[in-house]
Amino acid sequence: MLARLISTFFGVGYAPFASGTAASIVALPFAWLIAHYGGPVVLALAAFAAFGAGVWSCGVYIRESANKDPSECVIDEVAGQWLACAFAPLTLPGFALAFALFRLFDILKPWPVGPAEKAPGGLGVMLDDMVAGLLAGVIVLLLHLAKVI
Repeated sequence: MLARLISTFFGVGYAPFASGTAASIVALPFAWLIAHYGGPVVLALAAFAAFGAGVWSCGVYIRESANKDPSECVIDEVAGQWLACAFAPLTLPGFALAFALFRLFDILKPWPVGPAEKAPGGLGVMLDDMVAGLLAGVIVLLLHLAKVI
């Protein structure tokens, strides 16, 4: 029961379509609150805590469902989105770009995102999203430092 709650991010994963995008959208206000009150380091730590919880919960969910990467497991999108936002300025354009780039990398799976997905079990579910979040976050940070956003 706990693994299902965590892996579906309290039921968000049961959205009728685009459950990954829905989870990323739901993750944004939480990311803003964590970054606003705790700063970007605390948001990054929250992303890694979600990653750890997701490796465990998605691993349990996969074993129970016999599906290698169930679409309702969306804690990976939450963790990856939070990591991307940890690099972003605490502004609407910064978070919007972090969202867009994270979703783009998560969907298209360019190198090194795609190979990260090949890890076994819950780690494979989670790792590609963390890599996508890191790529998105670094690009957003570079654009912010270059005063583009």
